[in-house]
Amino acid sequence: MPSLVSALRLRGIRKTFPGVLALDGVDFDLLSGEVHILLGENGAGKSTLMKIISGASRRDAGTMEIAGVPVDLTGPRHAQELGIGIIYQELNLVPHLSVAENILLGREPMLCPGVLDRRRLRRIAQELLDELGLTIAAGAVVSSLGVAEQQMVEVAKALSLDARVLIMDEPTSALTSQEIERLFATIRRLKARGVGIIYISHRMEELFAIGDRVTVLRDGRYIGTKAIGECTLDSLIAMMTGRDLDAQFPKEAARPGEVALRVEGLGRNGVLHDISFSVRRGEIVGLAGLMGSGRTELARALFGADAIDCGRIEVHGRERRIRSPREAIDLGLGFLTEDRKTQGLVLALSVQSNLCLPSLDKYARGGVMMETRERAAAGRMVDELHIKTPGLQQRADCLSGGNQQKVVLGKWLCTAADILIFDEPTRGIDVGAKVEIYRLMNRLAAQGAAILMISSELPEILGMSDRILVMHEGRIAREFSAGATQEQLLAAALGRSV
Repeated sequence: MPSLVSALRLRGIRKTFPGVLALDGVDFDLLSGEVHILLGENGAGKSTLMKIISGASRRDAGTMEIAGVPVDLTGPRHAQELGIGIIYQELNLVPHLSVAENILLGREPMLCPGVLDRRRLRRIAQELLDELGLTIAAGAVVSSLGVAEQQMVEVAKALSLDARVLIMDEPTSALTSQEIERLFATIRRLKARGVGIIYISHRMEELFAIGDRVTVLRDGRYIGTKAIGECTLDSLIAMMTGRDLDAQFPKEAARPGEVALRVEGLGRNGVLHDISFSVRRGEIVGLAGLMGSGRTELARALFGADAIDCGRIEVHGRERRIRSPREAIDLGLGFLTEDRKTQGLVLALSVQSNLCLPSLDKYARGGVMMETRERAAAGRMVDELHIKTPGLQQRADCLSGGNQQKVVLGKWLCTAADILIFDEPTRGIDVGAKVEIYRLMNRLAAQGAAILMISSELPEILGMSDRILVMHEGRIAREFSAGATQEQLLAAALGRSV
């Protein structure tokens, strides 16, 4: 560590929302030139603390110092002026603007008042992109980029602030392993310059690769701070949850029944090629592959969100043409999408409305909604899945990530779907919530559901699958038993022989 100078110091931070004590006297210290990991389950208070540090939210009590100077932030712009940058988990870009315009938005160089210096704008942005080792053109329109490329634009945007304190909230959630290594190299360069980095991630293996110290929050309270070298995975989980987890992947033995879903020769021009596989009742089939391999495109085709050009889909032994999600739902399919906030939930609606949305016909009589039925069904699901919410009318966007994920799962359980497609079921949720999701998957499989689980995390694929399919360039490259290794899966995903 190049310096032991304090970059940021928080004492006794308190924040309340209606009916919720989000932070209760939290302390936090960040040194210049360190990566300080902030850990906690969903709902522990991490996001609220980061909003206070970045000026997006005002604290109710407590003190904040930047480089030893007391500050009272008036808003995000004030925080930026003091050298605080943040990379949010959810992308915060303007899609119709160029990469350069997004990176320097609000701080564009001018030839004279009202006249933008476009040449200088692109040059500054391209230098930042080159510093990150990216091949993205500064003049490219953001909407033309993939999710991973947009995430790296967010990194460049934060670097452009010349930040002394940089907050990274789940920065690798949509990155490939190569892009993660590139990001880590950039983080190490920033450390060498003396930048203090607050790093939030639910990918526990990353913490030991990049972190110097770790602070844990639980239920809005400060639990403790330790050097990363003093920690083990088990000790961190115990600090986060207040309990020991029986196993990271509590997989139960499968008892496969008859084939519930069979796919033969499925194709979509330029995307999917001759896809054939089956999923039996009572089993979890993992689907692995690198970004762009066609995993999500396959899931969308099975659910009727995208049309197919050829092939057969059989549901419970009968060939079916699935031309829309509505038809898929009627056939007993459920699809937990990888992006819960834009595709899985209507964030402005209540927990109750989201839970019952795909199955409204169950709660209606003569075209009129029966509020009592809907409320009872939603209440049962909240209890069954242990969804933490102040009430059924709470807006979905006010829930933590793990509880939002449970709501998405719950809405498909309300439809009584028995063929479930889970695309990144644990992305962006903490280890405690992950284990709850895994146990739910076990229970569903034991009840006879057929589950196709797509995941970018190979340990998750290996830990929870009965069989594993690996995709490469729109094709099923290999099928493995549960005893496969990460090296075998990665080789197949890269199109190489094992």
